[in-house]
Amino acid sequence: MKRTITDNTVDPDVLTYTVGEDPVLDLALARWDCMGTAAHVTMLSEMRLARPVVTKAEARRVRRELARIAALAAAGRFVIREDDQDVHMAVERLLTERLGDLGKKIHTGRSRNDQVAVDVRLHMKDGILRAEREVAELAAALCAFGREAGAVPMVGRTHLQPAMPSTVEMWATGHAEMALDQLENLEAAYRLADLNPLGSAAGYGVPLPLDRRRTTELLGFSRTIHNCFGASMARGACEAALLSALAQLMAVLSRLAEDLILFSMPEFGYFRLPRAYCTGSSIMPQKFNPDVLELVRGKTAQVIGWQTAALTLLHAMPGGYNRDLQDAKLLYMKGLETTRTTLRILAKVVKGLSVDAERCRAAFSPGVFATDVALRQVAAGRPWRDAYHDVRDHLDRLATEDCDAAVRAKRHEGTCLGLNRALYRRRISAADRSAATRLAALDRACRALLA
Repeated sequence: MKRTITDNTVDPDVLTYTVGEDPVLDLALARWDCMGTAAHVTMLSEMRLARPVVTKAEARRVRRELARIAALAAAGRFVIREDDQDVHMAVERLLTERLGDLGKKIHTGRSRNDQVAVDVRLHMKDGILRAEREVAELAAALCAFGREAGAVPMVGRTHLQPAMPSTVEMWATGHAEMALDQLENLEAAYRLADLNPLGSAAGYGVPLPLDRRRTTELLGFSRTIHNCFGASMARGACEAALLSALAQLMAVLSRLAEDLILFSMPEFGYFRLPRAYCTGSSIMPQKFNPDVLELVRGKTAQVIGWQTAALTLLHAMPGGYNRDLQDAKLLYMKGLETTRTTLRILAKVVKGLSVDAERCRAAFSPGVFATDVALRQVAAGRPWRDAYHDVRDHLDRLATEDCDAAVRAKRHEGTCLGLNRALYRRRISAADRSAATRLAALDRACRALLA
């Protein structure tokens, strides 16, 4: 039967297409929407008008109801109905059901554009800081694994070929340092997220004396995005910046996963993976497969893809709000969730790793000592190029070299016996403490608004 569409009715198929996955994705934003709304209503109650839009007493009533809604969300009992479309309208509906006309006032001076931008930024700040703590946990696990192995010799490789003497600790802390260095990118994304767009409305402000600095203070942002038009255009760019940081972090994690796959192969046998993180085969009873580590590689490709998708959304978009920005929410949420899950899984794998010291030593072939022996000749006064050619032409002389002695000879900063364990402890502790402090501040701001 043909449907009849009136002039004032949106075609149901269009509604479904435009709403997309918001009713599901927005469940993660419920707490932050309540927080942003509480700050906005508080600011409305403080505006200097002959007739207040919302009184201070009414603002307190709204905040109490918002606290109740946030509690529902925390308990998994907050529902976004199909006719709500998104979290913003679901919260407004619940407030109106409980408070009547007062609930209808909360959107005064706002657009869903700046409302969702605030929600996303608060959600991002929380997620980034939690990811930073998870980076610190993985780095701590790698350092602990390396410290336990100590100076167990391990062949260092270039082009995957045997190259020079190294140690298990050098390998492990090298991966830890790479992960810790990625905190710089996460911090850059955090600084972008830590800017307040509220009060920009649809991108052009409103004819009301909004105090945007007040909401910045209440929400704990570092500063306000000054230009309302710029605040609107920042949608999507913030998400793309976070995905860029996540993609680079995942690339680091993927290299760790690949090393673990290779060095736990029977042909290498340096490491033994914990059985709890390996899977079997449906046909081969002897198999214990590193599926988790292989999926790290696959999920890295996904995050890189989501980063590309976010940038592609923006590259030809005109100024002002455009509906395709809605899709950036899905991309960054998936990227953040995938990266955080990967960090937690890898930390568990590393904590369960064990080292086969004898297999590590047995992997040394005479050629691995070539550079070290040439440098001993240099130390005795021979020109480097002469020493290089002499060792290259007499590799058979290297058969008596000892891998443990070679490791003990490397003591300068950052090499086998020159690793600064205290440095790693300080970096890990500082990163974890900084993220934890800011998470606590964000939680205090939320609880103050929803008291």
